[in-house]
Amino acid sequence: MSSPKHLPVIDGHVAESSLQTDGSRKRIIPADVQGRFMRWRRVVFVLLIGTWIALPWIPVRGRPAVFLDVETRSFFLFGLSFNAQDTWLLFFLLAGFFFALVFATALLGRAWCGWACPQTVFLEGIFRPIERLIGGTREQRMKGIPGAKRVLLHVLYVLSALLVAHIFVSYFVSLPRLFSMMRHAPTEHPEAFAWMIAITGIFYGNFAWFREQFCVIMCPYGRMQSVLLDDSSLIVGYDEKRGEPRGKKGTTEGDCVACNRCVVVCPTGIDIRNGLQLDCVACTACIDACDEIMVKLDRPIGLIRYDSQEGLRGGKTRWVRPRTIAYAVFFVAGGVVAFLAARTREPFEANVLRLPGAPYTHQEGSIRNSFEVHLVNKESHAEHYTLRVDVDPGYQAVMPMKTIELQAQSAQRIPVFVSVADADFHGETAVKVHILAEGSKAHRDTTVRFLGASVPLPPPGPASSPSALAP
Repeated sequence: MSSPKHLPVIDGHVAESSLQTDGSRKRIIPADVQGRFMRWRRVVFVLLIGTWIALPWIPVRGRPAVFLDVETRSFFLFGLSFNAQDTWLLFFLLAGFFFALVFATALLGRAWCGWACPQTVFLEGIFRPIERLIGGTREQRMKGIPGAKRVLLHVLYVLSALLVAHIFVSYFVSLPRLFSMMRHAPTEHPEAFAWMIAITGIFYGNFAWFREQFCVIMCPYGRMQSVLLDDSSLIVGYDEKRGEPRGKKGTTEGDCVACNRCVVVCPTGIDIRNGLQLDCVACTACIDACDEIMVKLDRPIGLIRYDSQEGLRGGKTRWVRPRTIAYAVFFVAGGVVAFLAARTREPFEANVLRLPGAPYTHQEGSIRNSFEVHLVNKESHAEHYTLRVDVDPGYQAVMPMKTIELQAQSAQRIPVFVSVADADFHGETAVKVHILAEGSKAHRDTTVRFLGASVPLPPPGPASSPSALAP
């Protein structure tokens, strides 16, 4: 019988993790920790959560700073407006974020995970403080939270998840409409209510129970660090040369006294002394915990610190290296392309389409083509447009509306009829439609072909009549 397979193995022993060797989960109850990094992280969490809450409230050109109106397929980002025809720009936005994350990871390791990832920000900034407030210290929580307090804890979890879900939904329906929905029965807006309930359930399940398992099991970013990091990338690491051999104070030469304080404060339950691991989210809790012990023992802080693997071995960290140069080039190139793409984006769309049916008709000795101009205002404000049709001499163009006002993110179809006498028709010709936006002075010319024939088209019906088939 083959020996059982283990999960992460470091130096011949199974690494500490919330994920057990049999696939089960070890319950993680991290201890409280204070220190300079924890103070800075709290400031960052407050800023990030505050900004996230404020964005739907901040008006920019009459719209929320960030408003993704999926229902009308209109999107507003810091004064810029986009519609469904601009989805190709999403590629550059996602590519820019990817290259920025790759570049930051090569330099700063998993700083994103520990400082800015929404999973960390909401868990450490909202839900864990609630747990500590109700449940008490780690020792008290390890014994189990009493029934009444446990009910209160989960009520607060649900209310927090409900609040987060409502703010999340406001990005897609706008705050005024969200407040209007909240004042009416859920049956009047069942889709939005269903989404809100589903998101609340996801947030509650994630932050009240799943927690670090999202980072360990589901998130692909942690598994990418093996290709994104190198020996000069900044990580949270343990100075083995200084700390080993570990033991109680006075019994060994190493500074590590094997207090395991770095383990009990870790939100994923790992032992940072085993080296860089997939489970480490660079939260810096172990740094503050170890520094606190070193201060009490009158030893230098930094036994666990931000450093590169090269620096932890006593070498020199190289910030400029082929990997960071390549990532920086990709990042800058992506930013330039995204900027140029946004600059070349037109404030309106205009297309000339041929009306359904026959491509042309004969009527009272003339040939007639019917078109329509599909005009889309992509701006976040109303705009006036002037339309003009240019045709060859002898042709006549009729457009019912030569000026039109379109509201923000709205569209209009304007019919255009072009005709020419049979005697003046000498083959296909171009019909040019010129559109001018009065406010932005943007203009666009679009061309369509005028079709016809000197002989009238046969009426629709059977290809041959019975008399034509007679001998």
